[in-house]
Amino acid sequence: MAPGPLAVRWGGWTLPTPQAGALQTATVELENAGTVSWRDPSLQLSYHWLDERGNPIHWDGIRTAVPPLEPGERATVEARVRGPVPPGSYRFALDMVAEFRSWFSQLGSPMADAIVEVGPRRGASRVKLPGWVDADAGWHARAAAAHAEGYAVVAGSIEWPGGLRHPRPHALEPYVTGQGRVPGFSAPLVCPSVIEGIELERLDDVAGLPAYAAPADEPWLYDGRLVLRARPQDDRPSS
Repeated sequence: MAPGPLAVRWGGWTLPTPQAGALQTATVELENAGTVSWRDPSLQLSYHWLDERGNPIHWDGIRTAVPPLEPGERATVEARVRGPVPPGSYRFALDMVAEFRSWFSQLGSPMADAIVEVGPRRGASRVKLPGWVDADAGWHARAAAAHAEGYAVVAGSIEWPGGLRHPRPHALEPYVTGQGRVPGFSAPLVCPSVIEGIELERLDDVAGLPAYAAPADEPWLYDGRLVLRARPQDDRPSS
């Protein structure tokens, strides 16, 4: 069968043992197996994470630029790859994309794929708590488990004593307990646990608590079941 205009032939490739949610680098040998030059910057290397039967689990991975290649020319590319969440067994599939047009695999050019075991995310984490805030029993263990799932940043709810003397601040209305995981949580993350090496944008305090913007380029999680208990003093904010 004659090759189409856009086609890729895969050589050898390597991917170090991936960790859930973390960035790794894959080394990929590829060849322009089509009939047109690769000079359009919209032609890029990418990947998908599939289940063992080939069904998409995490489609549309990070893009990596490829050098200009004439038909028949080859190159070795260092590609950024982010592991899927959570850990487990996946089929890792390399693919090329003509951005806003089509994946090469949809044009009849096969992907290069293999079963890969994705391990837990490793790395120490840190959390900065004011002296008047305590972590609930099990908070650190639950945060560590979420990090191992692949989340670089983990935040939870704030329990406030309430009552006439220390009413719950209005600013803490989104941070109620018991909601579980909230996709797309829109409020700042208060007193989050952060894997070392990840830097967050500092925002204005929320009711006297340190607050940060959710990262745009790392997996993160808000879980209302992770509870921090405030012990406000008379000079703490109450609104």
